[in-house]
Amino acid sequence: RALSLGLVPIVVLNKADRSESLGRLESGQTELDLMDLFEALGAEADQMEYRTLFGSARGGWITGDVDVALKVANDGVENVPEAMTMRGLLDAILEDIPAPSVHWYGSSEEGGEKQEGDFGSEPFSMTATTVGYDSYLGRTATGRIYSGQVTSGDSITLLRRQGSEDDNANSSGPTTQVSGVFANRGVSRVALDPAVAYAGDIITLTGCPDTIRVGDTLTATKNPVPVAVDTPPLSPPTLSCLFGANNGPLAGKEGTIVTSSRVRARLVSETDNNVTISVEKCESDAEKTVVLGRGELQIGILVEQMRREGYEMIITPPQILTQTCPVTGNKLEPYEEVVVDVDAEYAGTVVNALTGARKGVLVEMSDDKQGKTQMKFEVPSRGLLGFGPEIATVTRGTAVMHHCYLEDREHAGTMGTGSERGKLVCNELGKATLFALESLSARGTLFVAPGDMVYPGMVVGENNKTGDLEVNVVRAKATSNMRTQSKDEKLYLPPPKRMSVEELIGYMSEDEVIEVTPQSVRLRKLELDAGVRERAARSKKKQMEALKQN
Repeated sequence: RALSLGLVPIVVLNKADRSESLGRLESGQTELDLMDLFEALGAEADQMEYRTLFGSARGGWITGDVDVALKVANDGVENVPEAMTMRGLLDAILEDIPAPSVHWYGSSEEGGEKQEGDFGSEPFSMTATTVGYDSYLGRTATGRIYSGQVTSGDSITLLRRQGSEDDNANSSGPTTQVSGVFANRGVSRVALDPAVAYAGDIITLTGCPDTIRVGDTLTATKNPVPVAVDTPPLSPPTLSCLFGANNGPLAGKEGTIVTSSRVRARLVSETDNNVTISVEKCESDAEKTVVLGRGELQIGILVEQMRREGYEMIITPPQILTQTCPVTGNKLEPYEEVVVDVDAEYAGTVVNALTGARKGVLVEMSDDKQGKTQMKFEVPSRGLLGFGPEIATVTRGTAVMHHCYLEDREHAGTMGTGSERGKLVCNELGKATLFALESLSARGTLFVAPGDMVYPGMVVGENNKTGDLEVNVVRAKATSNMRTQSKDEKLYLPPPKRMSVEELIGYMSEDEVIEVTPQSVRLRKLELDAGVRERAARSKKKQMEALKQN
C-alpha cells in the first residue's frame, strides 16, 4: 500500500550480527532479494533508490554501511562506536520521510494539497485507521487528521467508506460529540492540553459513533467535507465458524461461563477492538453464533482467549465464504498467495503437498546459496486448512510459511487434503486406562492419556485405515484368579498427540466439533449416538450413489 501511494521506503535489516545473516550480507544475496521483492510489488524507478540500514536491535547499533556492519558483527557488540546508536534510524526518518501533507479544500472544487494553511476555516476530516472501545471513554477511533482541526466538544458526523455495502458517503450519518482528544507519547496515550489537534496530527478521538468501522471518515457536523476520504479496502474474511454452548456430557464441569447468551455477548464485545472479526446471528440455530475471520489462526487465538476467561463452548468445522460472480453467475471462492521458505531437500515435499489435492499453483521458485528454497503459490483458502501443522511435520519444522488474501476466483471444485483417515471414537463413559490404550496403540495415533475423562462420541485417536472405528478405552484388566503368561509384562504406551485449537480447526471432519473448556480441548462427533451416526452415514452413501448414477 505504501508503494502504491508513491512513497519511498527505508529498509532496515535487523539481526545483522547473526551468523546466518553474515553470509547473505557478504554475498549480496539480501540486496538482490530486496530488489526482486520491490520489483514484484510494482515499485517505480525512483522507489528503487531506497536507503538501506543494517543493525541489531538487541545490540543497540545501526549503520548504513554494509562493510561497517560486517566489521561490528565479526568483532562483537563490545566494539560498537558511540556514533552507531539507534539515533541513526531516527535521523534517517527525519531526512527521508517527508513531513505530513494535509488536504486543503479551499475555494477550489477539486482541492489540492499544501503543507500548511488556516486549519480553522477548513472542514475537519479524519479517516479511522484503528477502532477500539474503552469501558470508561466509550468508542475510540485513531487516525491522521486529513484536513481542518478538531477540539474537545466538537460535533462530528460519520461518513461511510466509499464502496462499502451501506455506502452513504454523500449523506450525513450518526452524529456525536467529541469527548476527548488523545495522542501517543512513547507507549502511553495522554490527553492533549489544550484539547485541540490540527491536520497532519495522528490522534485518538473518544466519543465516536458506535457504528464506526475502519476506513470510515469522521467530519464536522456544521462544516462537513463533500465526500468521504478515499481509503484502501480491508481484506475480507475468508472463513466462518459456528460458536455455541457446550452440550456434551461433561458440560459445566470445568468452566464457569457456559450459556450460549454469554458466549455470544463475549463474541460481540470482541468486535469492539478487533475490526478483522465479524459476528452474525445463525439463521438455522438460534443457540449458535457465526464468527467470520481471516484464517484458522485468528479463530484459534480468539478461542484461546475465551477459554482462559472461563468460557466453555463448541466450534463447528470452518466454512469457506463463497460469492457469486455478478457477470457469469458462477461460484467464486477466495484465493491466497502463499510464500514458503524451506530447506532445499524438502522443496519437492512442499510442492507436492500444495499442488496436489489442495489444488495450488506454483508461481515462482528460487534458491539461495544457504541451501534454502523460496516458493510462491496461489492456493484456494480451502486448501490451506490444516496445512500449517502438516508441513511443519513433514519438513521437520524447517518451513516458514506466510499467506495473505489475493482475490476471489472461480471455484476449484471438490478438494481433499490427501490425508483423510478415519477416527477412533470412544463408546463408553469413564477414565481411559493404560490397559485399553496399550492394546489400541497399534491401530492408530492416540489423542488421550491414561486417566483422561472420555465419553461416547469423543474422538480419542486417528485410525490407520479409512473409516471410523468404535473403541472402548475405559476397559480395565480383568481381576481374577486366572494366571497368564503376560501377567508381569510391563506395558509401554507412546505419548498421546496433543493438538491446539488452531490445529484441530483444520483437522476435524464435517461431522465433528471442537469442545473447548478452560482445562481441556476435545474433539468429538456432532452426534454422540453411534446408531444415529451409522444411519446418517448409510443415508449419505445412498445419496452419493444416486448422484453417480445420474
